[in-house]
Amino acid sequence: MCGRFSFFDFLGFQMRFSLQIPALIQPRYNIAPSQEILAIVNPNLEGYQTAFFKWGLIPYWSKDGSSARKMINARAETVDQKPSFKQSFQKRRCLIPADGFFEWEKQEIGKKPYRIVLKNREVFAFAGLWDAWTDPSGQTVHSCTIITTSANSLLAAIHLRMPVILAKEAEEAWLHPETDQLTLKNLLLPYPAALMESYEVSVRVNSPRNDDPSIIEPLRTP
Repeated sequence: MCGRFSFFDFLGFQMRFSLQIPALIQPRYNIAPSQEILAIVNPNLEGYQTAFFKWGLIPYWSKDGSSARKMINARAETVDQKPSFKQSFQKRRCLIPADGFFEWEKQEIGKKPYRIVLKNREVFAFAGLWDAWTDPSGQTVHSCTIITTSANSLLAAIHLRMPVILAKEAEEAWLHPETDQLTLKNLLLPYPAALMESYEVSVRVNSPRNDDPSIIEPLRTP
């Protein structure tokens, strides 16, 4: 799964996507579900635009917003079949920029957290879906989910799943509204392990209240 990530390299984002960072956005080192996150969309082929979505998808047909906590991720294998994601997969896809994410390795004494990044430390994009739900008061909630796939050889030692990181050349096809579903499904592959690396971090990352640069520092052991 993908339950935490970081996004603070705003200059890298601007160079990578040729987009300006929205005003007032702050560097984030420990982004957690239910929080508002930045995404990239391509409405009506008018060019890439930024948008903010609540992390945890609420399908447009939901009776209430309780599904959000269960839908922070969508499995690549069934994303085109499950009612909660099917229509968003067809019509409402997005890119979710990040510069690293966290995963926990289960051990007898607890879980050991790791940060996973690209070796070149570039900003990248998760494959995401979004939806718009109107709550009983009439307020529209825009929400999203991150698609996951089977772990590559680097992540497999830590966790069985990993978020889908799209190759640069795949991002245009992912956002294009006319890309066929077979092509889309074929984009949802594990990112090459040779281009990634991981390192252990402090258990301070376990709490979303901790959101500062120390979160991403490699753990120093005696």
